[in-house]
Amino acid sequence: MPKDFLDLEATPERLHALADAGILSPDAYGRALHLAVASPARPAWRAFLSTTLMALGSLLVLAGVVYFFAYNWADMGRFTKLGLICLGMAGAAVGAWRLGDRPAGQFALLAAAVLVGPLLAVYGQAYQTGADPYELFIGWCVLILPWVALARFTPLWMLQLVLVNTGVILFWGQRMGHSDAHEARLALVLGLLNGFAWATYEHFANLKVSWLQGRWMPRVLSLMTLIPLVGLGCLFIVGEGHGRTLESGVGLLLVLGALVAIYALHRHLHGELFLLTVGAVSVITLVTTAAGYFFIEVTHAEEMTLFFLPLLLIGEVGLAVYWLRHESQATGVSEET
Repeated sequence: MPKDFLDLEATPERLHALADAGILSPDAYGRALHLAVASPARPAWRAFLSTTLMALGSLLVLAGVVYFFAYNWADMGRFTKLGLICLGMAGAAVGAWRLGDRPAGQFALLAAAVLVGPLLAVYGQAYQTGADPYELFIGWCVLILPWVALARFTPLWMLQLVLVNTGVILFWGQRMGHSDAHEARLALVLGLLNGFAWATYEHFANLKVSWLQGRWMPRVLSLMTLIPLVGLGCLFIVGEGHGRTLESGVGLLLVLGALVAIYALHRHLHGELFLLTVGAVSVITLVTTAAGYFFIEVTHAEEMTLFFLPLLLIGEVGLAVYWLRHESQATGVSEET
């Protein structure tokens, strides 16, 4: 179901529409407009800076751990390596347990989950297990799955999905070969996998799950979904004969379905300009590819291509900007969203 009117963001466009409809008096409109565009209060800035610095600090510490072992690898014994990583992982896990659902506890749990990867890598190198690289990432996913399921922390879920994608890519490269057909199947698998994660997120966010109300993760998931699928769509357009495979055709159909879903979601949420922009870029990519293929392969007018394609691209971008502005005004969402 769509958002309640009172749950919508108080953008200047929506306030102006309310004032034009006579719902807001001039004084109320001026006060509401001031509150809508006012800078955040000092506590909000303090919380933002604290969380941002904590995230950057966690990433730097984790990077330092990796480089520490890389630099001192030859000078440490296997028990020293394993012991230090286990100590760091246990400390981060205990810190997450003691700090609870606060940002510090969530980032501590993220650090513990990340340290599982170096632990597996050190173990494999120390004892020469002979495991393939994709087995490392799959094992990493399995071991941190309980933490991910219990944490209710979107960056940890993103880490899990990145590990799954990496494991699938490595498995495909080692077990399936590197032919064009296999790479097309890999792109389709990644598009379906990330698309399923994206649809799942949007479904539970629509059910008002509190920790799934942020919009950064579905936007990243949309890029992870559409990039391989748009690549397949372009491959279907430029392919000839056997080049137009079933995988590329399915990818093109999935792109079209995703574009319809993006517009429906935009209307459902009363404004999702980022996803609309991603959809517009996808359409521009497909149309430009089709136009270039037509001029080069069908009409054999290479000279016209160099003249026509830039004009087409400029027109497409201008039309996309006009349409996005129209949708912004229609839904009352700020163009900076």
